[in-house]
Amino acid sequence: MDEHAEFNELKSLPIPQWAEEDKPRERMATYGKKSLTNSELIAILLRTGVRGASAIDLAQSILNRTNGSLTDLARLEVSELQKAFKGIGKAKAITVIAALELGNRMLSEKREAKDDYLRNSADLFHLIAPSIVDLPHEEFWAIYLNNHNKVTWKQRIGAGGLTNTSVDLRLIYAAALEHRAVAIAVAHNHPSGNLQPSSTDKVLTKRIADAGNILSIKLFDHLIVGISPNGKPDYFSFAESGLL
Repeated sequence: MDEHAEFNELKSLPIPQWAEEDKPRERMATYGKKSLTNSELIAILLRTGVRGASAIDLAQSILNRTNGSLTDLARLEVSELQKAFKGIGKAKAITVIAALELGNRMLSEKREAKDDYLRNSADLFHLIAPSIVDLPHEEFWAIYLNNHNKVTWKQRIGAGGLTNTSVDLRLIYAAALEHRAVAIAVAHNHPSGNLQPSSTDKVLTKRIADAGNILSIKLFDHLIVGISPNGKPDYFSFAESGLL
């Protein structure tokens, strides 16, 4: 019997009946976390399977729904995960989504542990992406900079539906004046994954830049972020594209 056949036969057994070295928890303890597949890590979170399917089977089914993409899985809400799979109760769904959210926040924590100076659009992307890149709805954020391009404040300006959100210029620049910003950056997400700016995005960017010029507050950049068709977080920069 070849290795794949042995593994398929093993999968048909409940995890407690597996050999110790094949159980995900035991394998992690013995060989380390890097030795486990994504489905095995999710199986540890699930703890148990359902009738006719082990925790590994259930974990693999969950991954199949998002074509193996953990990023897409992280975008699901608890209720969506429950509805999509029989045997995924509220507790299991919360555990999986919570673990993925911790991973997302870890990226933000690493960035926030440093002094946030924006040298370019990539710096802005790494600053804002953990907050909005995988959201199922649009959000618009403003980031405020001092004369050394250090971030002094950031805030959500508005949240909307799947394709748009309202933006109040007064909110953007009231905070800019309050925090004595000499420049601002703005960013919003496209849940669809299409990162190209719409005509509305272009008009809004010009309005923000024009209002800033009156107040002598420069618009550093406007980013559109999202999950690109290849499944990776990515961005469109108005500054890099010569649209500012």
